[in-house]
Amino acid sequence: MIRVEVHVHPGSTRPGVGGEHDGALVVRVRARAVDGAATSEVLTSIAEAFHVRSAGVSLVRGATSRRKVIAIEGDTSELTRLLETLRRRG
Repeated sequence: MIRVEVHVHPGSTRPGVGGEHDGALVVRVRARAVDGAATSEVLTSIAEAFHVRSAGVSLVRGATSRRKVIAIEGDTSELTRLLETLRRRG
C-alpha cells in the first residue's frame, strides 16, 4: 500500500491523472465539488490510473479539500513506479 497526496481540479473539461502541483499528483475530474461527486470521481480515476480495483483505493484525508491523501492497495514497488510516471506527465 502507498499513500498519495493529490491536488484535485474539479469541473475540468480535460479529465485525467498526471502532472504535479506543489509535490502532489494532479487529478482532473469533470464532476463539480458538490455532495462528494468530485471525490468519488477522484477515487475512480486513481483506481484506473494505477490499474487497481476501486475497492483498493480509499480516501485518507481531505474529503472537502482540493488537497487529498489517497491510500492505494497493491504492490508497493509497482505503485511507486506508476506514481513517478504519472507525476512526469502533464
